[in-house]
Amino acid sequence: MNKCKKINLFDFVMISFLVIFLLMVIMLLVSDVVYIFKDQITFQDIIEIICSKDVVDGFIMSVMSSTITLIFIIIFSIPVGYALSRYSFQGHSIVNTMIDIPIILPPVVIGISLLTFFGSPYGIALKAFLKDYDISIMSIIGIVLCQFLVSVSYCIRAVKTSFDEIDKDYENIAMSLGCSKASSFFKVSLPLAKNGIIAGIIIAWARAIGVFGPLMVFVGTSPRVTVMPTAIWLQINIGNTEKSIIIALIMVLISSSVLALAHFFMARNRREFDNVIIKN
Repeated sequence: MNKCKKINLFDFVMISFLVIFLLMVIMLLVSDVVYIFKDQITFQDIIEIICSKDVVDGFIMSVMSSTITLIFIIIFSIPVGYALSRYSFQGHSIVNTMIDIPIILPPVVIGISLLTFFGSPYGIALKAFLKDYDISIMSIIGIVLCQFLVSVSYCIRAVKTSFDEIDKDYENIAMSLGCSKASSFFKVSLPLAKNGIIAGIIIAWARAIGVFGPLMVFVGTSPRVTVMPTAIWLQINIGNTEKSIIIALIMVLISSSVLALAHFFMARNRREFDNVIIKN
């Protein structure tokens, strides 16, 4: 006779908290959808809102700025994450702490710090230099600065973790077989860590596209520098709540899709790493 599997109290409590949290998220999303349709807004109205000039402009600016930001994130995160993972030096813990500061700081502090920097003699000189080339900080450059400083630490931490999971002996073996340090990095370490790195890049991009506080402080909300988060704020300020919620739901859809992709690569990275361990 088959006996029913008893549910352990510990498992029940853990799963209950998981279910409660999921219900909280679902309720928030459902509330947004219900609010939109409570005033008999049709799908045609929603399409018109999505295709309106300010929403389209905000979407284009968000994609452009976050894509540029992503390039800089990749350029910095891989060497910085590798250095933190592989090199030992005095003050290593201090450097680790400084890398994490943008993660724990309220994002608005980054905007204030940028204002302070560009109000200093060095910042004023930099602005004057850029002005000679008709480049303004209060443009997409300012948006990219804010997005980069808020999000890059997430990618650096993910990259470091990916390299931490790879045994240094793999690199040493490659060098003993004639590879240079750089060659062992590109042929051994980077391929093994690639899925974790991709996941970190995706998470950082998702964080960058949602930046709001620093932009409000440093760049402002003029039409030429409006991204989707600031577009939401502008619509709320003029009392257009339905439009702001629709923009917010678009961002939720984009972010959810991106994060699902990141989780896919993280799971794939773990499977590939386990296979390497088993084979060796």
